[in-house]
Amino acid sequence: MPVITSLINLKGGVGKTTITLALAHFLAIEHQRRVLVIDLDPQTNATVCLIPETEWKQRDETGRTLYQLFADQVKGTQRFDTDQAIVRNVSNVGGGVQGLDLLPSSLQLIKIQDRITQLTDFDNYQRGPIFALRKALEGFLPYYDHVLIDCPPSLGIVTLNGLAISDSYLIPVVPDILSVLGIPPILDRVEHFARATRHNIRALGIVISKMRAQTILHNEMVNRLRDDFQARRFPMVFETIVPESARIAEAADVMSPVNTLQQKYGNGGPYEALSALSQEFLAHVTR
Repeated sequence: MPVITSLINLKGGVGKTTITLALAHFLAIEHQRRVLVIDLDPQTNATVCLIPETEWKQRDETGRTLYQLFADQVKGTQRFDTDQAIVRNVSNVGGGVQGLDLLPSSLQLIKIQDRITQLTDFDNYQRGPIFALRKALEGFLPYYDHVLIDCPPSLGIVTLNGLAISDSYLIPVVPDILSVLGIPPILDRVEHFARATRHNIRALGIVISKMRAQTILHNEMVNRLRDDFQARRFPMVFETIVPESARIAEAADVMSPVNTLQQKYGNGGPYEALSALSQEFLAHVTR
């Protein structure tokens, strides 16, 4: 079975999707791992960074995105076909990366989330489609070495579907006050969910992204996060820090063909940091 990791933060713009995609690429290309990216975020950013928007729209219109999975839970239908929904060998690197697959999201998840929530018992999770994703993937997970789940900036029913199949979770943060404020609610909610469902989920750690080394606030917040870990208030903080970089932002363009990760992320800083992050990630998940 694969190592399954959710990436969560209650605040948007913290590099959650960037870290998900970078880990997926480096694990697949530099470490020859079979990787599935699951895009649970209705913003669909991970999806349109891995496949062209035209292909995504066609898939969405024909029921081959995660919207159909959750719509089935509400409507009592069984239209979702996991094999048809998974997009194989995605990315703009080399025309597609062998062993890097995607389960795409949909903007339509926004309009159905409230209806799914109404079906759910959030006290003990005995009622509602908490395990819809797990059931849909149970025959497919053994194919992969790693599954990375890009969760929406909430702890609602869609995110819980990701946690229900996860071994661990990562919290990407920008080292500022607003990003860090969301960490305690995440820790509390995941602990409650894990206890109620008797499913062990490890807080793998905090990944600092969009770091501006020349900024006093950013450096102070990095030190504070490490102090909170030492005091056992927060999970471990990864040693690798991902810098703020225009090149990382540009790497999101799936329509710009490249042949290597160095071309995608740029030689030097961004590439080196993301490569190091993937190595550190592997070291922690295999402990």
